[in-house]
Amino acid sequence: MMPNVFAITPETFARELAEMSRQTVAGVETLSRIDSDDVTVGCSAKEAVWSEDGITLYRFTPRVAEPRPVPLLISYALVNRPYMVDLQEDRSLVRNLLDLGLDVYLIDWGYPTRADRWRTLDDYINGYIDRCVDEVRERSGQPAIHVLGICQGGTFSLCYAALHPDKVKSLIAMVAPVDFHAESGAECGLLNAWARPMDIDLMVDALGNIPGDFMNLGFLMLKPFQLNVAKYAGLLDIAEDETKVRNFLRMEKWIFDSPDQAGEAYRQFLKDFYQDNKLIAGEVELGGRRVDLKAVTMPVLNVFAEQDHLVPPASSLALAGRVGTTDYKELSYPVGHIGMYVSGKVQKTLPAALVEWLDARS
Repeated sequence: MMPNVFAITPETFARELAEMSRQTVAGVETLSRIDSDDVTVGCSAKEAVWSEDGITLYRFTPRVAEPRPVPLLISYALVNRPYMVDLQEDRSLVRNLLDLGLDVYLIDWGYPTRADRWRTLDDYINGYIDRCVDEVRERSGQPAIHVLGICQGGTFSLCYAALHPDKVKSLIAMVAPVDFHAESGAECGLLNAWARPMDIDLMVDALGNIPGDFMNLGFLMLKPFQLNVAKYAGLLDIAEDETKVRNFLRMEKWIFDSPDQAGEAYRQFLKDFYQDNKLIAGEVELGGRRVDLKAVTMPVLNVFAEQDHLVPPASSLALAGRVGTTDYKELSYPVGHIGMYVSGKVQKTLPAALVEWLDARS
């Protein structure tokens, strides 16, 4: 006979209720000591070296006397702020790469305004990314540079590398969707499934830009209990540790700091990539040119998260055999989408692995 796991004595219930009350009071006291303005994000010093239309290219201040000559440009997704890769000192992909001697640049996509609703994918990829790459090439004196694309930024970087292969020395795609219809049992992403029946034209025609709050609601509903209930219940367990509470608040600040999405770019991305899966078919057109993954002839490192609920591993793994390079490698970690760049365990090995791979190709 199975034991009744739900049985609880009045004494046990009273003890647990008293402990929860104590933790709640402790949490209120901890939060009262924290000024929201003191919950800072982005720990590494950086300098704006280029800007246009609210988009800024930053160069992080090197942390070694002589950085490696070939710089690395990071392209993040449009939907969230890129400071996730430099969240805090003990959880910063950027800080670790700087400490290992890389010269690191990052594109900050900013916050699109109503005037930006007509901005297209061609504007982002053949426009802003290309001009950022040229700026980094000119400043470094290198004919081609390393590119690290994360999530949607990884998809953009693949498109860019296919259209401008002479400017990309090597490409790292991190948790980047490639096959938007990839299905492999539990790996079928809810985000992929939800996007397919959406009336994108109606949304963009009615709203112009897509509100960041709408995007956030969609992401939260992918795991409603875990992301709306469990994580806040778990906050009680760390309520007395001010450092851990600050770390929690940093993550919350990033999660809810979601820019609006430029309407036309959102329309094309959802229709061409999520609904019609044109990237894998070689049918995406940008600036009158077709994006052919076989034109990606530089070395490629494909980094994916084994427990990713936003970009299922099968979606990223579809890149194998579809690029034109023979220098292709995969690297995986047993974490979720966000864990790839904030997990302490991952940060102990991932930055060194990236630098080792880049050094072998520099």
